[in-house]
Amino acid sequence: MIWLWSLVAFAGPPSDAKTTITVDPLTTALGYVHVQVERKIAPSASIYAGPHLRLFDGLLTDGHEPYRGLGVELGVRWLPRGQGLEGPWVMGRTVVARAATTDGSDVQKFAGYTSFLGGYTAILGEHFVLAGGLGLNLLYYDIEGYGTRGPFPAAHTNLGVAF
Repeated sequence: MIWLWSLVAFAGPPSDAKTTITVDPLTTALGYVHVQVERKIAPSASIYAGPHLRLFDGLLTDGHEPYRGLGVELGVRWLPRGQGLEGPWVMGRTVVARAATTDGSDVQKFAGYTSFLGGYTAILGEHFVLAGGLGLNLLYYDIEGYGTRGPFPAAHTNLGVAF
């Protein structure tokens, strides 16, 4: 927690940014690539959307899992301090994707997950976005015995730009 308070102190006064574009390095390392475009819609609320891709086996995958996913991620954040896109937040998000096997069996299936998280976003300088959060995932991202299903911890890590 000390790192979070250090980050808050370094961030300076609130940014007046209305839009961010970020990537999530944690989910990328797990094999799921997300690019999020977030837009402030009210002083205490934002929405975001972006593509979702399951392109490769992640760091925690046991062996090769022959499937890919293509979809969209949608989310909404509530920022109780009402200072725009930075500060503490509570978020709900969902991913809806089409998963397909790549081993020649040509199986396709609906997949995705829903998450609820709490966290903090800092805008360093005027444009560098750094965010993190923790919560709960409800996963239904499995196909032909590969992937994951059920409740799991959720983590959110984002790096990007604000403008």
